[in-house]
Order: sequence, then structure tokens, then C-alpha cells
Amino acid sequence: MSVAVRLHVNIDHVATLRNARGTSYPDPVRAAEASLRAGAHGITAHLREDRRHIRDEDVANLRRVLTGATFNLEMAATEEMVGIALNTKPDVVTLVPERREERTTEGGLAVVGNEPMLRGMTRRLVDAGIRVSYFIAPVNEEIDASLACGATQIELHTGEYAHEKSGEFARLGVAARYAHAKGLEVAAGHGLTVANVPALVAIQEIVELNIGHAIIADSVFQSLDGAVKAMLQAIAVGLTLRGSR
Repeated sequence: MSVAVRLHVNIDHVATLRNARGTSYPDPVRAAEASLRAGAHGITAHLREDRRHIRDEDVANLRRVLTGATFNLEMAATEEMVGIALNTKPDVVTLVPERREERTTEGGLAVVGNEPMLRGMTRRLVDAGIRVSYFIAPVNEEIDASLACGATQIELHTGEYAHEKSGEFARLGVAARYAHAKGLEVAAGHGLTVANVPALVAIQEIVELNIGHAIIADSVFQSLDGAVKAMLQAIAVGLTLRGSR
């Protein structure tokens, strides 16, 4: 299925399931390969500082097999993670906030106030041939700071939209249009499902979605192939809405 919005499947929670029993299965690399066969355009993995799901060897194995598709490594803005990225060379690094006690990534990266540190890290990654994206809240000041630090893409945090917070859809639309006008590529992610993706995709400036938990959860009942294809169909439905808005 050909769509104008890229779907990157986050395979973190395949590793979560593996780690729950300390086994070698299910293998997140196999999940990545299956997702691509089903039509996904890329693979996302978050190497957390506590290694609660994806591990260093997973990152190395993903880099080895993902030769014809985008490999997006999510990571905290730390020297350890930058070193791993420079050694592994993913296609894209997405800098995200991270707190050890959180269940999942909460909120966007605080770019404003951290520009000197983020600018230096971004420059090192870009000099190594790695694209850099910032996972941020839909706030114009954060968008401006991301651009000033050298990011070429932002990923808008959609957690509040997923929780149906009033006015959040409109806020995402405003932010997406603002970032696009500034020359940034706009992605989105967090809490996205087949139910809420179509409306979001109607925002025409959004060109990429990073989705993990919902796809892995749906795969329990539909198979991974079925879950990825269902999400691609939800994206396709959203694309039909673009002309009507």
C-alpha cells in the first residue's frame, strides 16, 4: 500500500515481552523484519538508560539488518547515548526526555533552556551523517529552539491528543503548520491507535508517524502483519480526509 505518510513501527514492547521472562524470544529484530514485510516504512527503537526493553545488542542487530529501511533510534540526550549512536550509525536519532521512574516517555524534550548542550550533541550527530529529530510538545518556542539547535525534523508529542484533551487537535495542527513553514519536517507519535490516527493524518503537514504500543497490542489478536496493515489502512483513511478540511 502506497501512502504519503510514513509509518515507523516501534518494536520496544516486543523486547518488553522477551525481557519479562528472560528468554531470547520474541526477537525484536524478527518483529522489525515482519513489520517491514507488512508495509511499514521504517523501524523505531528506544534504547533507555535502564535498558528496560531494547538492549545494546538489539540496536547493533537492528542496524545490521535494516539496510533498506529507515532505522530511527530514540534516546536520551546524554553522552553515553550519543556515543552509542555515533558507533552504531542509525539513519535517524530522535532525542527524547527520559526519567527512570516513568512508565513511558511523558511530555516533550525541554529544548528551551538546554540549547547549548543540545546544539553540541546535534552537531556531532549530524557531522556523522545522522539525521536528528527532537520529540517535543506542540509549542512554537520549542519548535524555534529545535530549529536553532540544528534539528531537521520534530516529532510532535501526541499524548494529550490521545487522551482526548480539549483543544489538543487544534494545537497540533497549529504547531505542525508553524514547523512546516519554518522548514522542519513534521512527525508525530505517542498514544496513537487505529481509532485516533485518521483524524491526525488529516493534518497535511504531518508526514511520519512513530507507533509502537498499539501495534504490538493489536498484534496479539491480529498478528503483527495484520496490525501493521490495519494501521496503514487507518493512515489511508486519514489521507482521504485531507482534501475535505
